[in-house]
Amino acid sequence: MILVNGCQADSLSVQDRGLAYGDGVFRTVRTRSGQPLWWHDQFAKLSTDCQALNLALTNEAQLHGEICQVAERAEGVVKIIVTRGSGTRGYAPTHGETPTRIVFSAPLPPYASVEAPREVTARWCTLKLARQPRLAGIKHLNRLENVLARAEWNDASIFEGILCDDSEMIVGGVMSNVFWTKNGELFTPDLNESGVAGVARARILRACVQRDLPTHIGRWQRNAILAADEVMICNSLIGVRRVAKLDDTHWKPAGWTAILNDALNEA
Repeated sequence: MILVNGCQADSLSVQDRGLAYGDGVFRTVRTRSGQPLWWHDQFAKLSTDCQALNLALTNEAQLHGEICQVAERAEGVVKIIVTRGSGTRGYAPTHGETPTRIVFSAPLPPYASVEAPREVTARWCTLKLARQPRLAGIKHLNRLENVLARAEWNDASIFEGILCDDSEMIVGGVMSNVFWTKNGELFTPDLNESGVAGVARARILRACVQRDLPTHIGRWQRNAILAADEVMICNSLIGVRRVAKLDDTHWKPAGWTAILNDALNEA
């Protein structure tokens, strides 16, 4: 089922600014038994991203009801898209647009199921992410960098690609955030200049503070990951997965993947 502004539909105006300019934001939410997981965190992040682009957002109760309406599966995915709405031609918004809200469901992809491998293989991407502090952290609709990065490989054995920015600093995965450990301490890239700050990442960081786990957010080059004791990726669909291999570098389990999965699900 697809809802557009709360009504069942499967089309948009060709003048919608989300289509024309990527002028909008989105969230991908895992659902279970018709309910969105981590809903308050998901809505808070959607609201923050909308505010950053000056987009109006419907109230939390209405959006939650729409998600429950389309979430027909025991395990599934709901995507929420908010655009600035239809407008006249040209980049400049008129500030009179009515936002477009799209909510639709899909089956849980096989790679996110409980039967999927807990360990994955990754590769370094050649594409470099641009740095733009005004958009950094936001899950906006302009995802061409991710599309081009994901097009770099067809090998089904490679689950994820790791991205750096144009100054060779690690940012994250094509569809995930990245963590690694060294000498009992946890590290994750700073996302103030590039990348998407995911809900799973935020929940892990919050839980680490509650657990007094030594955690560092900063800017590091590739060698930081290559020298790690354990490397992990996370997002709202897959939870936390251990990276067993990154190109020619291999890691054995060090126990942190289970710790971060527990942290992810406790908050």
